[in-house]
Amino acid sequence: MTTLAWKSRASRLAVILSSAAVLLPMDGCRSKGSSVPAIEFTHVPEANAGGPERLDFIEGRVHGAAPGQQVVLYAHSGIWWVQPFANGPITKILPDETWKNSTHLGTEYAALLVDSTYRPATRMAALPGVGNGVAAVAIVKGSLAAPVTVKTIRFSGYDWAVRTAGSDRGGEPNDYDSDNAWTDERGFLHLRMADRRGKWSCAEVALTRSLGYGTYHFVVQDASHLNPSTVVGLFTWDDLHSEGFRNELDVELSQWGNPKWENAQYVVQPFYVPENVDRFAAPAGVVSHVIRWETNRVAFQTFRGPAIGSGLKPAKEHVFTSGIPAPATETVHMDIYEFHHSRNSSHQPDEVVIEKFEYLP
Repeated sequence: MTTLAWKSRASRLAVILSSAAVLLPMDGCRSKGSSVPAIEFTHVPEANAGGPERLDFIEGRVHGAAPGQQVVLYAHSGIWWVQPFANGPITKILPDETWKNSTHLGTEYAALLVDSTYRPATRMAALPGVGNGVAAVAIVKGSLAAPVTVKTIRFSGYDWAVRTAGSDRGGEPNDYDSDNAWTDERGFLHLRMADRRGKWSCAEVALTRSLGYGTYHFVVQDASHLNPSTVVGLFTWDDLHSEGFRNELDVELSQWGNPKWENAQYVVQPFYVPENVDRFAAPAGVVSHVIRWETNRVAFQTFRGPAIGSGLKPAKEHVFTSGIPAPATETVHMDIYEFHHSRNSSHQPDEVVIEKFEYLP
């Protein structure tokens, strides 16, 4: 999951030339002298058999796009899969005619310039040609890259894989750097968001095995200092789940960019269903957050201090009884990132310290 370094100028040119060889522009339906729409790649991820957990950034540029047209991306892994997610298949074209998004890895990548009414298929054996809402198509093979070594951290008796591939959490693509996650001499986990090597990057770790129903206990040091746009997530996530919201149960510490908002929420995804979210003010100091996942029921609790138990009164609790997912292959994740980072003119480093993770069946 290591973030790929930018290719050299020569390599970038080679990518553009290779993609140009497979550009399929709109057939002669425009008047003579008008620009013919085209789409190209300027950054292509590595060629990889693919998988649900590996993502990277893919970038390009369009030429001669009509108003309202957009980009749809696909990655080839056995068949063509829409990217980055089935419930988010559109990549917007920016004012300077560039586009950028995250994608799961594949052996080949495709970019379609499409009309606003085009409805992309989730998966296809073969890509569409020009016509029926498709203005241009570009296909490129994945770039060659050295084998990736996954960094693993030992924390609270478990192994955690450290994310370095890009992610669109936070409303837009974010970079992740393995140096932003580490444990100290006490065994506490640090997750940091900062400018590293000239690039703004975030941090995420994921448990290397699934746990299922049970009690998830996170002990977090004082998070009241977090910047309003910083998000700390303690959650379950299933990359192999076929639906858009993948067995995701969240404790999220954030004001989502608004300093007047409360700084925490419990969520049973999808978040856009009002009864699936309960916002509250998390207390200052060391806090324990608990997720008790049962059949048809998820109970969230927040306690002051590191201890939990029936004899202690929670500072906050909420029980959800609808839309509760069943366990599959989900794992526990902990992350820190910036919500809509491009809206912030000056990034401020931020850090969260997690003292302990505990699971009880």
